Amino acid sequence: MGIFGKDRDLNRAPDRVELCVDASAMGMKVEDVHVRLDNFLQQHLSWRSRSSIQRLVKDGWLYVDAATPDHPQGSGELLQETRPGRKLKHGSRVVVIIPPELRLPGPSGETFELDVLYEDEACIAVDKPPLLPVHPSGRHVNDTLIQRVHARHPELLERGRAPRLCHRLDRETSGIVLVAKEPRFHPELSRQFEDREVEKEYLAVVRGVPEADSGSIEMPIGPARASAVRLKMAVQADGLPSRTDWRVVERRAAHALLAVQLFTGRQHQIRVHLEAIGHPIVGDKLYGYDESYFQRSVEDSLTEEDWAVLELPRQ
Repeated sequence: MGIFGKDRDLNRAPDRVELCVDASAMGMKVEDVHVRLDNFLQQHLSWRSRSSIQRLVKDGWLYVDAATPDHPQGSGELLQETRPGRKLKHGSRVVVIIPPELRLPGPSGETFELDVLYEDEACIAVDKPPLLPVHPSGRHVNDTLIQRVHARHPELLERGRAPRLCHRLDRETSGIVLVAKEPRFHPELSRQFEDREVEKEYLAVVRGVPEADSGSIEMPIGPARASAVRLKMAVQADGLPSRTDWRVVERRAAHALLAVQLFTGRQHQIRVHLEAIGHPIVGDKLYGYDESYFQRSVEDSLTEEDWAVLELPRQ
C-alpha cells in the first residue's frame, strides 16, 4: 500500500517516495540484510549524491518503519530518522519527503516536454535538449531530465523503482540519453556501456582546423588542482587513463566540425582532450578560455564582448 492520495496529479513527480528494504531485490538472504540507511537510499535515489542524501536525513526529511523480530514487516508507525548510519533489516519501510526546492514546480499550465526516441519494458531513450541538466545538482534542481522521466512514470517512482540514468551528458550538451526504467535493469545496461557494447559518437565544433584528418588522444585525466573551479578537470600525469578518437567531418576557415568517439568515460573528457591538442570546443566557457568566463556565466554577468569571444552560447 502506498502513501499517496488517489487524487494526486500523476503528470507531476510525487512529493515523497516510499521504499521497502527487500532482500530478494538486493540478492541477499533475509537474515543477512543489515544495510545503512544512506547506502540504501543512494541505491534508489540515484539522482542524489551520498553527501546530499545524508543532509536529507540529518535535516529530518526521512521517516522509517523499522522491521524488528516482533514486527518483521514493521509496526505500521513511521518515525522520523535523522541518523544516516541507521541500520535497516529486511521488511523495513522508508519514506522520503522530497524537499520543496527539489520538486518539479507546482501546476502552472506549463508542461515538461520529453522527446522519447525509443521505449520498452527495460529502457527509455530520450533526446536531451541543450541547457537541461540530466540530474539535480548545484543550483539546477527543479527541472532536470531524470525528473521529467520520473514525471512520465510516477507509478514506478512511488514503488521505489525510480528510473535511473545509464550515462550522463553535460548540461549544455544535447544528445541521446539512455535511462533504465527500473533499478533491476540498470546493472546490465550500465555493463553494456562499460564493456563498449554501446557505440556513442559526438559532434563538436572546435576552434582552429586540425591538419590531420583524424587522430587519437591518449592522455590521463584528473582534477585540475590549480583551478578555482572545483569541477574542472585537466590532463594530469597521475590521472586516470583516457582515450578519445576524432575525425574531421568538415573544415571551415577558422573552425572544424569533428566526430568524436570515447573509449573511456572521464568527466569532461572530450572538452579536456580537445583543449589539450589546441582545438577547444567553441562556446566552452571552462576549457580553452580564461576560466573567468565560466565564473561570469555562473553569475549571469557575461558581457557582449565576452559573447563575441565565445562565439556560441554553449559548447
